[in-house]
Amino acid sequence: MDASTRQHIEQIVKGHDIVLFMKGTAQFPMCGFSGRAVQTLKAAGVNPRQFTTVNVLEDEAVRQGIKEYSNWPTIPQLYVKGEFIGGSDIMTEMYESGELQRLVGQAI
Repeated sequence: MDASTRQHIEQIVKGHDIVLFMKGTAQFPMCGFSGRAVQTLKAAGVNPRQFTTVNVLEDEAVRQGIKEYSNWPTIPQLYVKGEFIGGSDIMTEMYESGELQRLVGQAI
């Protein structure tokens, strides 16, 4: 990943309280995992206007770069307050335990 892509990703991650890198948008997810991640955030009490989504399908450099940035091979990826949280499976587990609700509740 080049320095400008890393800087761009870092600005997004650190510039927003809740960021979901996903395939598609919150309104039109382009894969099942991304759709589930959006639904999990909503179920955790986050209004879609309270989180930022980044459609990785629109920028190949970001699509590949975010995997390197987080050292996580799959998309979607959730960041809260600049910290990498995980993908849709981790989000689901955290939601079921109540941890996701506490985490996002502190961010909004």
